[in-house]
Amino acid sequence: MSHHDEANQFALLKQRRFAPFFWTQFLGAGNDNLFKFAFTVMVTYQLQVSWLPPSLAGLAIGALFILPFLLFSATSGQLADKYDKAALIRLVKWLEIAIMLVAGWGFVQQNVGVLLGCVFLMGLHSTLFGPVKFAYLPQHLDERELTGGNGMVEMGTFVAILLGNVAGGLLIAMPEVGARAAAWACIGLAMLGRITAQYVPASPSTDPALRINWNPVTETWRNLKLAHGNVVVFRSLLGISWMWFFGAVFLSQFPSFAKEVLHGNEQVASLLLVVFSIGIGVGSLLCEVLSRRHVEIGLVPLGAIGMSVFSLDLYFASRALPPASALTLAQFTAQAAHWRVMLDLALLSLFAGLYSVPMYALIQLRSQPSHRARIIAANNILNALFMIASAVGVGALLKAGFTIPQVFAIVGLLNAVVALYIFLLVPEYLLRFIAFIATRLIYRFKVRGDEHIPVEGAAILVCNHVSFVDAVLLMAASPRPIRFIMDHRIFQIPVLGWLFKLAKAIPIAPQRDDPTVYERAFEQARQVLSQGDLLCIFPEGAITRDGQLGEFKGGVMKLLETHPVPVVPLALQNLWGSFFSRVEGAAMTRPFRRGLFTRVGLVAGAPVAPHAVTPAMLRDRVGSLLAS
Repeated sequence: MSHHDEANQFALLKQRRFAPFFWTQFLGAGNDNLFKFAFTVMVTYQLQVSWLPPSLAGLAIGALFILPFLLFSATSGQLADKYDKAALIRLVKWLEIAIMLVAGWGFVQQNVGVLLGCVFLMGLHSTLFGPVKFAYLPQHLDERELTGGNGMVEMGTFVAILLGNVAGGLLIAMPEVGARAAAWACIGLAMLGRITAQYVPASPSTDPALRINWNPVTETWRNLKLAHGNVVVFRSLLGISWMWFFGAVFLSQFPSFAKEVLHGNEQVASLLLVVFSIGIGVGSLLCEVLSRRHVEIGLVPLGAIGMSVFSLDLYFASRALPPASALTLAQFTAQAAHWRVMLDLALLSLFAGLYSVPMYALIQLRSQPSHRARIIAANNILNALFMIASAVGVGALLKAGFTIPQVFAIVGLLNAVVALYIFLLVPEYLLRFIAFIATRLIYRFKVRGDEHIPVEGAAILVCNHVSFVDAVLLMAASPRPIRFIMDHRIFQIPVLGWLFKLAKAIPIAPQRDDPTVYERAFEQARQVLSQGDLLCIFPEGAITRDGQLGEFKGGVMKLLETHPVPVVPLALQNLWGSFFSRVEGAAMTRPFRRGLFTRVGLVAGAPVAPHAVTPAMLRDRVGSLLAS
């Protein structure tokens, strides 16, 4: 186990490599939202300007804030790859102080034009900070901490958005001094952020030789093409952008949903925002608990299912609410029917958190370090596009006479379609989901020594073969996809056969039975190793009939001749005699002999150098791990 294992993700808040950065981004997100919300409330309630009617104010401010993301993300991604990230953070914070001084003057003078300009500039400040924010983490956290670190940052961002919105609304509403109070709060937060930024540790450039292309259009296009280069990364980017599309529908409709459907006052709108944010925060933190410290993409299908289920339930819950005059918080929460609405919102956002955090971590893990910030910039561009599309789409549906609950239901159904599409494109998600469920429910699964499974580069894993589901368990234990060589007869089993085809397992038959299949298997296996992926072999050649370790065949040697890669011995313990193994002749005859919740262990041993490998020696290694 690595030394971070005992600590949980909150321990990162005590560490210099994480804490200053966390508080800097927390204050920045809070300030953005305090400023935007105070301004929106001011234009909606206090200061009627003929050219900016209240109904449009929210949309206009939102659009102005997102515009820089579309225009400048690509440029800021290059900056974050080229320069030291700590230096960039400090520069951006100086910029924030300057913008807030101007905005403070605008609040006091009640000058709407200046404040709109400042919204655009704050958007620019966030655009510059975004790629730095996500490219900073993988530089300072290792693979096991990425899920926790991302969860913390996501949660921090949402708490900051929450507090910012609440504080902005309260400050600006103070009679007489509201505008001045809001102005000072903005300037104060910016100064604080600059102070915490002082403590961010140096984060050297990942690509100092980069020549910056200042043309935003060509660079944006180049960025999207760069991201498109890695299929897993690009599909994850689309997945995250879809989450923003989904979330934007709800966030943009809260005020009108609260007023028209739930018949509540402004406080009720804030309550919905609070419930939604808490849900995302809890979901982001749960990722860490559920994912055993690796980046667990099996959570993504789980999140997608939850998002659809609860957005549809929200439609049924809010369809039939009794009419009422504007309810205060106390009156609103006194009615049982409203609790179901709030529960749906909380769970829907919790599953959205489960859905997005592993994707963020996956992008950071799988994109090349030198291009990381630019990939994340591409993500911001896509997010902005999707959010704008979502605003336009929802506007069109409402114009066409749909009610808000119906819009929620439509988005829920759309989400189901998108999810299915993504999982058929990237079977890895679905496989990890099935492995995730199997290892949590059917087998209580304990993994030891998994730090021996290499995080990158080709390697051969050898494991004892006890049951039909060995491969599923190994999939769940490894942070990386594994390609298996399996007996061709396993592919004829219903369901499991389909699963292994999805996992691109390689069928093999004994040389004397079917020489062509045998040769083709080795051909494919060599390809896997050439691509730098993990290959897993069960050298016994067949599932054990008596629970003992069979003789190891020489297939490994054949592969090492052409590809000398490290060999990692693995041992599955306690699986013998369980549901899928061959006790009493056939598998599954008396499945519940040892109960559903069998304890199963997987132990990985230290990698063996290719020149030292012999089949007998590997068998000894696996045997001693079995006994450990």
